[in-house]
Amino acid sequence: MKRRLAAVTAIALLVAAAPASAAPVSVTAVADGFASVNALGQNGTTGGAAGPTVTVTNATDLAYYAGRNTPYTILVSGTITFDDMITVVANKSIIGVGATATISGGGLQLGSTTRPGNNVIIRNLRFVDASDDSISVTNGAHHVWIDHNDLSNGYDGLLDIKRKSTFVTVSWNHFHHHSKSSLVGHSDTFTADVGFLKVTYHHNYFDGTEQRHPRVRFGDPVHVYNNYYRDNGLYGVASTEDAGVLVEANYFRNVAHPLYIGYDKSGPGRAVERGNIYDNSGAPQTAGTVADPRAWYSYTLDDPATLPTTVPAGVGVGKI
Repeated sequence: MKRRLAAVTAIALLVAAAPASAAPVSVTAVADGFASVNALGQNGTTGGAAGPTVTVTNATDLAYYAGRNTPYTILVSGTITFDDMITVVANKSIIGVGATATISGGGLQLGSTTRPGNNVIIRNLRFVDASDDSISVTNGAHHVWIDHNDLSNGYDGLLDIKRKSTFVTVSWNHFHHHSKSSLVGHSDTFTADVGFLKVTYHHNYFDGTEQRHPRVRFGDPVHVYNNYYRDNGLYGVASTEDAGVLVEANYFRNVAHPLYIGYDKSGPGRAVERGNIYDNSGAPQTAGTVADPRAWYSYTLDDPATLPTTVPAGVGVGKI
């Protein structure tokens, strides 16, 4: 059975006892979108800002600090290789140093059934070859910011948001060399997700990935704006199981099915599209109405015609 790196040995405690000095990387950026909303007792998303900064270079130390019940800003240096998932609990920032910080073989799971993964920031990390999900936002996690990461070649989903998680922003990430990019909503039968799953996707590059950009069940509203879609083989966005998805000012290039209402065995959702560019792409499906995200936060749209240039240049690691 794959091991879960959540338990800490006495040796790990000794190794990780002294915080390393911080490397030159931005740890003070402010989340936008749904992660910025004051709700559920949380004033936006600040991650581990209230605690000390440590640098980790191995899986044991990463699991130790990510699982602590106090705030930490955790700087990841170099490549950390492990199997399965490391659990990240509340009030953590996990930020890669420079342009080479990598998590290989495993992934990060925000929250467990006993400890929430609330107020978590993950930035500037490369995720590759995960044995399950690269990032799983689950078990009621809220106020999560996933920003400027590079995700590829996973086993299941690159980034899944599910099981009553909410107030999440996914921004400036590069998704590539994979099929299932990002799922919102656990399953067609997990109706406990109703009323949760408020998610913003903006300025992400879905680069040749096949599907789930995102695929949404029950989430309402999910705001998808200013993303660049290129050569997505199955579809761009899918709204299912009465989800409410606003698809706004994106650029779709060579995407035969940019927006589906319902998909596979999942029943139809609601979707509104406005201001998108469909370059050598099919027509979007739309249905119903969706709540305006400006009821929760303000935002400014970029001209979608600029996205094929600005998004690939700005996404991923080494940009913060």
